[in-house]
Amino acid sequence: MPSLLGIDNGLTVTKAVIFDADGSQLSVARRRVPQSMPAPRFVERDMAGLWRATAEAIREAIALSGRPAEDIKAVAATAHGDGVYLLDAERRPLAPGILSLDSRAGAVIDRWEKEGLFEQALAETGQMPHVSAPSALLAWFKENQPERYAKIAYVLACKDWLRFCLTGTVGTDRTEASTSFTNVHSQDYSPEALRLYGLEALAPALPQISHSAEIVGEVTAKAAELTGLAKGTPVASGLHDVTASALGISGHEDDVVSIVAGTYSINEVVSPAPKLDGRWFCRNAIAPGRWNNMSISPASAANYDWFLDTLCRGDQAEASSVGASIHARLGPEIDAALKRPSTLLFHPYLFGSPFGNLASASFVGLHGWHDRGDMLKAVLEGIVFNHRYHVEALRQGFACREVRLTGGVSRNAAFAQMFADALNLPVTVADVDEAAAFGAALCAGAAVGLFSSPQEGARAMVAKAHVFEPDPARSRLYDERYAIYAGIAEALKPHWARLESLGYQA
Repeated sequence: MPSLLGIDNGLTVTKAVIFDADGSQLSVARRRVPQSMPAPRFVERDMAGLWRATAEAIREAIALSGRPAEDIKAVAATAHGDGVYLLDAERRPLAPGILSLDSRAGAVIDRWEKEGLFEQALAETGQMPHVSAPSALLAWFKENQPERYAKIAYVLACKDWLRFCLTGTVGTDRTEASTSFTNVHSQDYSPEALRLYGLEALAPALPQISHSAEIVGEVTAKAAELTGLAKGTPVASGLHDVTASALGISGHEDDVVSIVAGTYSINEVVSPAPKLDGRWFCRNAIAPGRWNNMSISPASAANYDWFLDTLCRGDQAEASSVGASIHARLGPEIDAALKRPSTLLFHPYLFGSPFGNLASASFVGLHGWHDRGDMLKAVLEGIVFNHRYHVEALRQGFACREVRLTGGVSRNAAFAQMFADALNLPVTVADVDEAAAFGAALCAGAAVGLFSSPQEGARAMVAKAHVFEPDPARSRLYDERYAIYAGIAEALKPHWARLESLGYQA
């Protein structure tokens, strides 16, 4: 019976997920991958350690599947986008892998903005650079570590490093190639983009571009020994995890907004033509002549996790001791809060925002009679409102008839309904537990001919678990609350820098 392996490497966990040819999940194995922060704003990981952890996860997933490794007909990986993984001429790691949470290049971005480079970059590449973009990080290496910069032979993304470890081949796919250096119209590498960033010397280091569902190598004997995979198993190029998540919930359809409510607030629409706007990235989609328009910020469900870890530790410990879910334990508090009016609002900017690095989170409208349920409701609502900020931007450029939602908290029916009401759009939650890994597996399956394209595979195999229709009365209420939420954020803009300065006073 044929099966497929999708590898999904996030910012803290690497996963190996095996799917049957009909799309059903057979097994999943996870390994944590430690981050290191050797200096303020540096967020790195050991590249060899990442590969070891991934290999261990693959071996365990094969054992858990109950199937022989030979049943796996193809493999593909997806991983966190942006950041950078560098190899030298001997194809050895030149530095630790840099994650998309890294912000060491802040001064580079500030200078580029002052020099007027942002608008030029938007016109050429379809996006403005940001602190964890490969362009900014490579410019940081050029300015701060010129000896290391001079040794760069290959500029890879995270999933490209895993592909190299599996196959010994170097390259990338269309979606990952467009994170900094492609022309938005031709969708190919742009010498002008490199010139804009002062990185012309790195043109030979940019990896060859393949289709996400193109076979780019086979599992080597060394990789087979480490992972338990069969030597010679085909490996497809794979894709950027944001794109993979949307594919895994069959979101690559016209007029559909795909939302990933995870660490980042990810909101994306695939279009048949590029549309440029500073509020979103216009990057390559999987197929030529298609673009993925992504409006994102690091301000989503990580705020909910922070609340649980900081203010609900006792409940977490008690729930864990009896094998219960903390989400189920807190559900009645949230449900009760949803049934009563509240003045409480939350701006979910604990780890970042659409307004830059200086914005911070806040509860507003908090009174002595509010309880923890009210605060949890406000946190969830704030997360939804931040997604709405991005979706409203996209709706000004694209038709949006439906939302496809994924992310851990999407399994909470009350949260999914809140999205439908706040966005005033039907919200579909697909019956897929590991959307990004499934997106990678769809590319692997298409690469070996199990279906005509990854998108066709998604249409055939992604089941709709539930569709949440907006309630008109609640939508009107959320419109009113969102207007206040947005007005407060606008009013706070001039004060965020002053607030941050308090943290540096002696």
